[in-house]
Amino acid sequence: MVHRFRAFLLALQFLTRIPVPQRAEISDKELGHSVVWYPLVGIVIGIVLVGVRVLSMDNDAALQAALILTVWVLITGALHLDGLADSADAWLGGHGDRERTLKILKDPLSGPAALVIVTVVLILKFASLEDLAQSFPMWPALLVIPMLARAAAVALFLTTPYVRTEGIGAAHAEHLPHAGGVIAVVLSLLVTLLFLGWRGIWVIIAVAVAGFLLWTLMHRRIGGTTGDTAGALIEVTEVSSLVVLALVS
Repeated sequence: MVHRFRAFLLALQFLTRIPVPQRAEISDKELGHSVVWYPLVGIVIGIVLVGVRVLSMDNDAALQAALILTVWVLITGALHLDGLADSADAWLGGHGDRERTLKILKDPLSGPAALVIVTVVLILKFASLEDLAQSFPMWPALLVIPMLARAAAVALFLTTPYVRTEGIGAAHAEHLPHAGGVIAVVLSLLVTLLFLGWRGIWVIIAVAVAGFLLWTLMHRRIGGTTGDTAGALIEVTEVSSLVVLALVS
């Protein structure tokens, strides 16, 4: 039986740069069960962002947005932005070929597509955060959006084969408990509606549309997902949620 708290710590260690106790040996089953706790890790990230918002409330909205975005990137170690960058390069440079796309996904170097897409995503996040700082109680959004984006990653692993047979990502996907993953996704949707009210419906729609589009691209090009494309999904769902929430607020 997998200890729930250890599984949560593994998820926290994998998705953030928050210091957690290191363990010498980790089983594949524990890695799979840690995926269930991804949305809770999103809430932890959100709590940190709310703290930044509280500490900077007396400052200009643009400075608040810049500080929140900076901490958001730092606390995740830019892990998901790296996945987004690799995915952008692979889709542009893969020219529709599966094996070439997978090869580029493993390349640590970034090309022009990576730089452009990361820049666009960060600009959109900054502008949305600045708008929300002036037009909407910000703390519910900061709590919910990181959680919902990571719930989207759980849904991705539940519905999409992992295309690589080696590596830590393969263990995450293969040993994810289906029932626990479904519960994590459903609870995340309910929390979104609880904290955001009717606006939460629009946010969920944005995440669903963005997630479905990326899911389709992954299936058509590589027949599944990788750790990089899962990271890209998290970034795209986060920015989609922020933009839509800013628009409806």
